Amino acid sequence: MKDRLTMELDKIKQQLWKISDQMYTNPELGDEEFESMGLLTQILTEHGFHIQTNIVNRSTAFKAEFHSEKSGPTIAYLAEYDALPEIGHGCGHNLIGTMSVGAGIILSKIVKETGGSVVVLGTPAEETNGAKVPMSKEGIFNDVDVAMILHPYNESVESGTALAVDALQFKYKGRSSHAAAAPEHGINALDSVIQLFNGINALREHLPSDVRVHGIIAEGGQAANIVPDLAIAQFYVRAKERSTLDETVGKIINIANGAALMTGSELEISNYQISYDNMVTNNHLSRAFTENLKEVTGEPVKPAEHSNGSLDMGNVSRVVPAIHPFIGLNDKKLVLHTQEFSDRTISKDGQQALVNGALALACTGYDVLTDHELLENIKNEFKELVK
Repeated sequence: MKDRLTMELDKIKQQLWKISDQMYTNPELGDEEFESMGLLTQILTEHGFHIQTNIVNRSTAFKAEFHSEKSGPTIAYLAEYDALPEIGHGCGHNLIGTMSVGAGIILSKIVKETGGSVVVLGTPAEETNGAKVPMSKEGIFNDVDVAMILHPYNESVESGTALAVDALQFKYKGRSSHAAAAPEHGINALDSVIQLFNGINALREHLPSDVRVHGIIAEGGQAANIVPDLAIAQFYVRAKERSTLDETVGKIINIANGAALMTGSELEISNYQISYDNMVTNNHLSRAFTENLKEVTGEPVKPAEHSNGSLDMGNVSRVVPAIHPFIGLNDKKLVLHTQEFSDRTISKDGQQALVNGALALACTGYDVLTDHELLENIKNEFKELVK
């Protein structure tokens, strides 16, 4: 049956390459990916998928479903298609989207025989306000048995871990005044931000080694002779576990309140981007995918690595068994979020990764559909890991 998947992929690979190239040529930022969404949903519609758009109130999010008449598991493939400012698809989301769509289409060709369903979810804005977060909260995965996404990289790596992250904004409001003629009438909001940074830097000595705190001053005044009445700091706070992150954020909020008390300013705290949970890889599902990727490519796959980045796939992994592995583009020197990486996605190596990735994803979906012991092990592991 896996040979059948290869045959089905051969029928659409030229079309998938064309879509990936079009997304590369016209990169779109998060929640603005209208053309990319249109390209992906059009080919899914052509192959019999029922499409819903504007899900979870995100205009470029979609759900594509293909159901057989036989009962069975539901396999979900997640498509990303947002680009980065200036450098376009430096994270390879043009490949991610087309690999998932390709996997969904070719697996749909055999579910009439195996039973089960295939779902492709269009998940915008991974780089900023990842739509997988509201999807996880609002029940999009309620009927899904496993969820998979495959990310291009400089080499192939098993699905591993990623940090949970909160994006915190601290807005201090003070009172302006002439900094030389009447400083006593002013309340310096920038001083509050400076004390916030100082307090966080003092806290670093007492944080676990997996915690990362990094921030900027987004606004700090308009002129040196005017006491700043508004100052804004933005931070990413990351940790390997959500519980550690929550504890760290509590300490930082205490520091922020203390900085406001020191200067007499008013403080508003908010999340300026959606929070991501840490990634929890399902190892049974991961091993099945890794074996398929090795078989498809004939190349080794590196053991899982811990990433100090963050993924909205982490939120998905808390509600359904999930993996987020990487497929190599045949250049170990490549670095994500660069123009060189973006250009690689439309090279011969990028095209080969697209078809290899789509096939490995589809073969893993087939394994879950037909191997009842594998599915049971996946579900039992999920219950143990996510409590």
